[in-house]
Amino acid sequence: MKVYALVGKSGTGKSYQAMNLCKDKNITGIIDDGLFIIGNGIVAGTSAKRQNTKIGAIKTALFTDEDHKNSVVEKIREINPDSILIIGTSDGMVKKIVERLDLLKIGKTIYIENITTENEREIAKRQRHDLGKHVIPVPTFQIKREFSGYFVDPLRIFRRGKSGKRKFAEKSVVRPTYSYMGDYLISDKVIGDIINCVAKNSGNNFSVIRVHTENSKSGILITVLTFARFGTKIIENARSFQEKIAFQVEHMTAFNVDRVDIEIRGLK
Repeated sequence: MKVYALVGKSGTGKSYQAMNLCKDKNITGIIDDGLFIIGNGIVAGTSAKRQNTKIGAIKTALFTDEDHKNSVVEKIREINPDSILIIGTSDGMVKKIVERLDLLKIGKTIYIENITTENEREIAKRQRHDLGKHVIPVPTFQIKREFSGYFVDPLRIFRRGKSGKRKFAEKSVVRPTYSYMGDYLISDKVIGDIINCVAKNSGNNFSVIRVHTENSKSGILITVLTFARFGTKIIENARSFQEKIAFQVEHMTAFNVDRVDIEIRGLK
């Protein structure tokens, strides 16, 4: 297995550049902020960006927790990629990660200054320090559950390949848990108002009595108590109502919806 390292100061755009670098050098896997990424998917690990403090994030990125480390080591051995890219803020950091994950010695170290312009690094720094935005080099759908309740936006990077055709790599922009910008909360009333709007725009087949929400690490569970309109096709329309609720709540908030339960208390 060939081991590469990408080194640069925090907030200089390493994760942003990682997928394009992997394509250019045919690198199969990435180790970034506690995650083991193959292609467009997270296959093992825990994101450092979900930790409550910067110290906790650094410990996660360095795989100091034995269970976390072992799960990633096992997955690397199982997949056995031809090559892997270790992303870190210093030579010392990437060496520690290599040691923790029992990888071979780093064969080539690439510094962010050698693959980006000063202007690109300044833009990345402003995004990090002014807006609290971090990039994870995987599509948004891959991390939506893990970052439920935090801002997650898709980012598509277009580039022209050797054949002349335009290709893109999808990344995700997140605001980490430990961000200095504060917590992001949605009240139950807001969820209830969204669901009432969905009901009114769905042919008034259901009138909402009450909405209960329950938070979990991966998202929210929604229970909707309703009356069904007399004569409506209950099963068919209830399923459609569920789907519309899940879509609109996810679309209008940063939450992943784990489940929507519809309880029909009677006909009206």
